[in-house]
Amino acid sequence: MRARLDGELLLPGDDGYGTARLPFNSLFDHHRPAAIARCVRPSDVQRCLEEARLSRVRVAARGGGHSYAAYSTPHNGLVVDLTRMSAVEVRSDGTAVVGAGARLGQVYSALTAAGRCLPLGNCQSVGIAGFTLGGGLGWTQRTYGLVCDRLRAARMVTVDSRVVTASEDCEPELFWALRGGGGGNFGVVTSFEFATAPMPEVLTVFRVRFPAGSAADVLGGWQPWSVALPDEVSTSCVATPDGAVDVFGCGVGREGVVLAELARLLDATGVDAPVEHAEVGYPTATAIMTGGQPTRNAFRASSRIVDRWHDPQAVADTVRGMDSALLILSALGGAIDRRTPTDTAYPHRGAPTSIEPFGSVGTLPPDQVTREVDQAQKALARLVGTGTYINYLDPLQQDWAQTSYRHNLRRLRAVARRYDPDLVLRFPQSVR
Repeated sequence: MRARLDGELLLPGDDGYGTARLPFNSLFDHHRPAAIARCVRPSDVQRCLEEARLSRVRVAARGGGHSYAAYSTPHNGLVVDLTRMSAVEVRSDGTAVVGAGARLGQVYSALTAAGRCLPLGNCQSVGIAGFTLGGGLGWTQRTYGLVCDRLRAARMVTVDSRVVTASEDCEPELFWALRGGGGGNFGVVTSFEFATAPMPEVLTVFRVRFPAGSAADVLGGWQPWSVALPDEVSTSCVATPDGAVDVFGCGVGREGVVLAELARLLDATGVDAPVEHAEVGYPTATAIMTGGQPTRNAFRASSRIVDRWHDPQAVADTVRGMDSALLILSALGGAIDRRTPTDTAYPHRGAPTSIEPFGSVGTLPPDQVTREVDQAQKALARLVGTGTYINYLDPLQQDWAQTSYRHNLRRLRAVARRYDPDLVLRFPQSVR
């Protein structure tokens, strides 16, 4: 392969292999790929997939390497590393052509320079490919929708090494699956075309820090409040084991609407807390909403999508007194629901809230963190519903396929059988 690639092939023992093999989640640093192909053009990806078909070696594409279970860094497998295919071009009509190896930080920079925006996420080192293919929840999602809703075409290499462009008019079933069907299931995307939006002139960012012991009251007020928000306001909150809650978000536009909504929030919770807010330009808002993310992390995480909301006290209690696990809740709805649950492979249109149980390991035993997160997600399944977001893949969830894809699972399986009948792209939670 080394002689056939225009890019670089790294094997164990080669200079740079030790760093290149590391995933974002350091709990999986024991993964040692058989080879890492640093691709520079689609023909390199074609050669990687040819090798995978012939040798039956496990193969996975990697953009940002943020796969929660490090599926993009397969042990003893071949990593199709796309990080050198990261160019971002913003055309005069607002179309952004983004290489599949680009990180969100690179995309933010290029779009901002052109006066455009996309509803991207909070962590700048996440890869655009995995983010988009799983749907793409972002910090302005209630205003601009999911990032996959703005996808107009995807250029990709199929398992039989064909280079195709998937769009509404060409390979429409594949294009449907790529918008929320998860990364690594149908081929290797090498570039995306997005319809961007004009960059807003001003946003109002906000934060409300509620004290320890207030989680039941705050969550009881925040969740129905977030459902009724105007589309220009997006919000999330973090509930910690001591019952404190940090509510934050942004509104597209000046502060009037946001301040009125925050007054309603305080009334709904019945808890007094200081309100921090500021009117800022889009670049500053991006820096605020994406700041503080680690370069790498050791963590466990899971997901539940809210179908019902009856007992906020019980929701808060799912992590009460734990050492690591906390809850990250995000308001859905708004522009996300302008499409139906079958328009794209992302199935959770109409759901009001996403909850991510999350635990950083730090100095704690990883097994303890895993137990705490798993305990929380199981309790949440009984309380709020069993839906899950595919970009927060949890290897311990037995029902992940049905709960991640719901009514779209059968159709996704048909697309997977058509484009990868021999299961070349296989991993423990792949569509098959």
